[in-house]
Amino acid sequence: MAWGVSAQIRDDDRALRRLLLWAMALGFVALLGAGFAAWSSTDRTQRYAALVDHSYQVRDAIGQFQVTLEQSETARRGYLLSGRDLFRELYDENIARLGPQLADIEALTLDNPVQTDAVARIRRLLDRVQGERGESMTLTRTGNRAFAVERFDVDGSVAGMRAIRARLRVMLAAEEALLADRSADQRASTATFLTALGAAGFLVMLVAGVSFVTIFRFTRDLSASRARLQELNDTLEDQVVERTTDLSRANEEIQRFAYIVSHDLRSPLVNVMGFTAELETGQKALAELLDRAEESAPEIVTDEARFAAREDLPEAIGFIRTSTQKMDRLINAILKLSREGRRTITPERIDMAALVGGIRDTLQHRLDEIGGTVTVAGTLPVLVTDRLSIEQVFANVIENAVKYRDPARPVRIAISGQKVGARAVFEIDDNGRGIDPRDHARVFDLFRRSGVQDQPGEGIGLAHVRALTYRLGGTIDVVSELGQGATFRINLPLTIDTSGLPA
Repeated sequence: MAWGVSAQIRDDDRALRRLLLWAMALGFVALLGAGFAAWSSTDRTQRYAALVDHSYQVRDAIGQFQVTLEQSETARRGYLLSGRDLFRELYDENIARLGPQLADIEALTLDNPVQTDAVARIRRLLDRVQGERGESMTLTRTGNRAFAVERFDVDGSVAGMRAIRARLRVMLAAEEALLADRSADQRASTATFLTALGAAGFLVMLVAGVSFVTIFRFTRDLSASRARLQELNDTLEDQVVERTTDLSRANEEIQRFAYIVSHDLRSPLVNVMGFTAELETGQKALAELLDRAEESAPEIVTDEARFAAREDLPEAIGFIRTSTQKMDRLINAILKLSREGRRTITPERIDMAALVGGIRDTLQHRLDEIGGTVTVAGTLPVLVTDRLSIEQVFANVIENAVKYRDPARPVRIAISGQKVGARAVFEIDDNGRGIDPRDHARVFDLFRRSGVQDQPGEGIGLAHVRALTYRLGGTIDVVSELGQGATFRINLPLTIDTSGLPA
């Protein structure tokens, strides 16, 4: 139940993370969109603002030119009518400004062919008007003011001024149209930016709302789930203690049953072995009697009696003896496993390199005979565990590597180990005959063996190793291919916890 609640919490947590990631991604996209819209709108606004400002500059330049032109014309007329030098000086000042002002207009309208053409026309008209007005000013200055006034109505300056005014009005109208268009574009760009900003803001608010609701619901569900989990955890310790007690009791019953069964099997087996010895003695006496009968009265000895006494009985007794000896070894193995299960674990600090070295020394004579080697690769982790059990585990696996060697090559056994968190992983690698992958699990079963049965044994060694490894809080497995050797991996705690082990 607790596991189910924990799994539900993990599933809800993963679902929340996915939803929040999608929400964050959507919000991020919205912010990117808003940023792009802001950048694009700002860029367009700047361009439109520059164009609007340019239109205002052109319009102001045309207006200044028009004012200067009218002031020069007014000063000319005042000079013709009064002959006063004040009007002449004012005329000269305005005439001096007309050229630069028209040049400014021309420079501002270089990007507009229509306006550039209008400026060129105005320049030609201004040149003609200036010529006419210059003559009238010269006549007045030289004392022919009456003649200058008389010519005023017939010279071309009046028509030229009208033509210039018309051209200037057309230019102003064109700039006003451009100004209106550019102002409209600027307003549209601003409206687009505000729309994009509003949409992005709406998306961000939507994402924030969805995230808030989701987190609120998840927090509420998480609180409820944790409350249920806490409720289950409150009783979990009692359940663990109860089940551990049940397992310990069951383990004790299994060990007691194995011991009783083995003990009870041994009693009739001893009787069978005793009667087998008596049969063997009787068979020998019968064979001696048959020999004397053949010497004194051979005619009474039949072939059946001779075959039974000399072949059938010895063969049957041999089969019985072989079977009882095998049964005796199997019962001893069961008793050994049973006694090992009842033995108290005594943790102590074990130098694994020294332990492996001791095992190698005990096998050195056999290794010298077959040209084999046992090496330690690197530094082996130090364990705090039961010395007798761990020594039996490593000795059994290493002895098996020597026992099931490949005759085609010298034995090479390498032991390595490393720490993985609070555990140690040892590997015992050999170059022996290997184990079929289909038998990787069965080789650890009691009385089960793999491959060609050309070596003595009852199939209890690796079963014993696995039982010992489990008692030490570890596991053992094998990786192997036929003809390519085997690697046994032993995973053990660095420090055994005897409180969690079966008694």
